[in-house]
Amino acid sequence: MRDMRVVGRERARQLARQGRLEDALAEYRSLLQAHPEDADACQRVAELLEELGRKGESAAAYALASGAWAREGTLLRAVTACVALGRVGAPPELRARCTRALAERFALSREPTSEEGPVPLFSRLGREDFIALVEVLSARVFAPGKSVVEEGAPGASMFALVEGRAEVARALEDGTRGVVGTVSPGDCFGELALVSEGPRLASVITAERAVLLELTRAGLESVRARHPRVGQVLEDFYRRRLVDNLLRSNPLLSRLTPEQKAALSRDFHLRAVAPDEVLLAQGQRGDAFYVLLRGKCTPWLEHPDGRRMALVELREGDVFGEISLLLDKPVSATVRADVKGVVLRLPREAFERHLLSQPGLKGQLMRMGTERLQRSARVLASGRVLHDGDLRV
Repeated sequence: MRDMRVVGRERARQLARQGRLEDALAEYRSLLQAHPEDADACQRVAELLEELGRKGESAAAYALASGAWAREGTLLRAVTACVALGRVGAPPELRARCTRALAERFALSREPTSEEGPVPLFSRLGREDFIALVEVLSARVFAPGKSVVEEGAPGASMFALVEGRAEVARALEDGTRGVVGTVSPGDCFGELALVSEGPRLASVITAERAVLLELTRAGLESVRARHPRVGQVLEDFYRRRLVDNLLRSNPLLSRLTPEQKAALSRDFHLRAVAPDEVLLAQGQRGDAFYVLLRGKCTPWLEHPDGRRMALVELREGDVFGEISLLLDKPVSATVRADVKGVVLRLPREAFERHLLSQPGLKGQLMRMGTERLQRSARVLASGRVLHDGDLRV
């Protein structure tokens, strides 16, 4: 026999889809009478009361839902229910009490360590920092098929998916548009917008009803001014996520073991780049391996007679600087930032320690570096600009 709770929940959802909100509310309340700790039922009661315009009752229900989710250890849902208190006009003391209860349960009660809690973004913060961050978050609900962010549009916030599912789509090399990934509950996206004012690199479209937490750049700045630790934890969080994405997707770096990736991740540094800033200078000893996260850079070859020739511009996601490190030779081309951008930088010492110590990986890197040097030599000899989209410096 099916669990009566499952049957009751399905009946309530069907009633809500039919627009019978009062009946759906009664069904969920009936579930709560039998199972007072049912966090999902608490949440649905709060949402239905909000939709019915009964904000006072809704606020009390959201507070109960936050506590129920917290007791289950479901931090993002607990935070989302707490954040909703501001949206429904709950008294400040109720929201403060709810937020502090979450901080007592999930925030650090000791000095920060390398240990991760249920959600590293929150669980590496002390109590007061935790509370300050929650206070600037907002909860947003999207219907199926709606765009959360649009590729090419300005970005000013990051998101955490609390409930539902979404797809990541972007323009592909052949000019078509395709899905390149999915977003599941607990996943974050858009964090690069907190570091850079550049456009979104992809679109995120909901595949079903989705609930998200949003942190804006303005919200982060207001918190960071009063709680510097929040900024430090967030920067470390999205730096590690960006590096993890690189290590997963880059054909060379993906060959490293999980232990090697974890060690390498700690040595990458996130760095903002100013327009016209020179990252590598031809003829000088290379000091680092770079990944271009945001912006655009042009490599230039300096001919002995003084002529300068532009190579194919580096695009977001490209790596450069490894030739000098691999061959222990001067940099083969100058790389200059065309616009304001963001890079990941791995110092020479870390590159040698993590990458050159791997025989198979070193051989593949050496072959790639030699091919690039040969291409650069052909450009110098011919005076032509290369248009090979695979060229990396």
